[in-house]
Amino acid sequence: MDTFLKWFFEFITKIIQGFGLIFLGLWNGLKQIFNFKQYIELFKQYSPEFSVFEWILSVIAILFVIAIFVLIGFIIVLFVRKYLRFRHSIVSNEDLLEEISELQRRVIKAVKEKDEIMAIKVAQFGGGSRAMISSSSGSGDVSIDEASGIIQTNDIRFSKLIEVDNMYAKYVPPTYNNDITLDELVERFRNFACSRMNLYYEEKTIRLFIAGMASTKLLILQGISGTGKTSLPYSFGKFMQVDTTIASVQPSWRDRTELFGYFNEFTKNFNETEVLKRIYSSGYNDDVNFILLDEMNIARVEYYFAEMLSILEMPNPDEWELDIVPNSWSSDPTKLNRGKLKIPQNVWYIGTANNDDSTFAISDKVYDRAQPINLDTKGMAFDAPDTDPIFLSFSYLQSLFDDANTLFPLSGESLEKIQTLDLWVIEKLRVAFGNRIMKQMALFVPTYVACGGTEVDGIDYVLATKVFRKFEALNLAMLREELGELCSYLEELFGEGSMGESIAYLHRLQKLY
Repeated sequence: MDTFLKWFFEFITKIIQGFGLIFLGLWNGLKQIFNFKQYIELFKQYSPEFSVFEWILSVIAILFVIAIFVLIGFIIVLFVRKYLRFRHSIVSNEDLLEEISELQRRVIKAVKEKDEIMAIKVAQFGGGSRAMISSSSGSGDVSIDEASGIIQTNDIRFSKLIEVDNMYAKYVPPTYNNDITLDELVERFRNFACSRMNLYYEEKTIRLFIAGMASTKLLILQGISGTGKTSLPYSFGKFMQVDTTIASVQPSWRDRTELFGYFNEFTKNFNETEVLKRIYSSGYNDDVNFILLDEMNIARVEYYFAEMLSILEMPNPDEWELDIVPNSWSSDPTKLNRGKLKIPQNVWYIGTANNDDSTFAISDKVYDRAQPINLDTKGMAFDAPDTDPIFLSFSYLQSLFDDANTLFPLSGESLEKIQTLDLWVIEKLRVAFGNRIMKQMALFVPTYVACGGTEVDGIDYVLATKVFRKFEALNLAMLREELGELCSYLEELFGEGSMGESIAYLHRLQKLY
C-alpha cells in the first residue's frame, strides 16, 4: 500500500507541475511582451551607431509595433462590446418570452376561475330548467340550460367561423375531375407548375409528395434554401384550385394559441386564426386542403403543435377532436360541438424546415409522425404543354390511395428483406424500425409505385429518411466500420445499385463523423 501511495503522489505531482508550467509559461510570455524597460535599454544600446536611414527605419518599426498593439486592443474591446450586446439581446428576448408565457398562464387561470364562478352561480339557481346570470360582456342577461349546459346568449364570439357557416349555406360543390390516375396526376401537375407558374420539379419529387400524403397527414419539406419547399404545396393548391393556407411560424410560438387562437376574456371574442378557419371550413367540403407551416422549426414544433401531434396519432379518426373553448354557447358555429372541433380527414399539414443556426432541431417525436421529403437540388427547366388546373376531390384521391394499396402492396420478398435488415440493424447498431414506420411504409410504397416509381426506390427512401436518420443520435465516430458494413449488406440484400438513397446518406454520415 505504501508503494502505491508513493507512486500516486508522484503521479499527481507531475500532472500538477505540468499545469503549473503552462500557467508559468503564459505569465512569463506576457511579462516578456510588456517589458518596456528592456525595449528602452535595447534601443539605447544600439541607437548611437544608427545611420540616418537606420534611424528612420527604427522609428517606423516602433510605430508599426505600437499600431499592432493598438489594433489588438481595439479588436479585444470590439469583441467584448459585441458579446455584451449579444448577451443583452438574448437576456431581453428570454425575459420577453417569459413574460408572454406568464401572461398566457394568467389568462388560462382567469378562464378557469370564471368557469368555476359561473358553475357556482348555476348551482345557486337550482330547481329550474334554466338559470339566469348577468352577462360579463355587458350585452344583457344570458341563461344557462341546466340540462345541456349550453349558455343561451345572442353574443357571437366566433365571427370568422360564423362567416364560414353562412358561406357554405349556399355552397355548390364544383365538378370534380375524378377520372385521373396517380401517374397522370404527377405528370399533369408537373406540366401545370412549369407552364403556368414557371416552377420546375422532378417527377420523383412529386411522387414522394403524393406518396407522403398517402402515408401521413404531416409532411416535412427540408433542404437548402431556394429548392422549392414553400412553392411545392403552394403550387399544388393552385393546381387543385384550392389555395394553400400559409402560417408563417414565429420564434415566439410556445403553445397552441398562436396556431389555433384563444378566447379573450376582456372582449369576449375568440381570436380566430386562418389555420383554425381553414380546418373548420374543410369540414364542409370534399376538397384537398393544405395548411403550410412555413419555417416550422424556427420555434420548437413540440410546443405549438404538440396537441395536433397527439390527435393525428389516434387510430380512430372519429376521435380527432380539438378543444377550442371550455363551454358551449348557443351562438357558436354549427360544427363546434360543446366547444370541440372535429378535425376533418381532408386536411394535410405541411412544414418547411431549414437546418441552420437560427432554427431548432426537429425531434424524433415529430419525425416519427411525419414523412420527411428532402429537397436538396433545384429543378431544371424543361418545355411543357400549357396545362389547366383541375378540381380533385378528397374522397376520390383517397380511393386512389386505397386502390394503390390493393394493386401494389409490399411484396412478400420485400417484407422478408426488411425484416432481415431490421434484425441486422438491431444487432449491430441497437436501432429498431418500429411498428409506426412499418405502417407508414406499407402506405407510402404502394402509392409511390402507382405514381410511376418502383417498389425498391420507395423502400429505399423510407429507410433513408425514417430509419437511418436515427443513426445521427448514435456515437457515429465509433461506428464507421458498422456503417460501411451496412452499405455492403444493403447491396447484398436488395441488389447492387438499388439502394442509392440510403447508401448515399450513410456515406455522408461517415464523412461527417
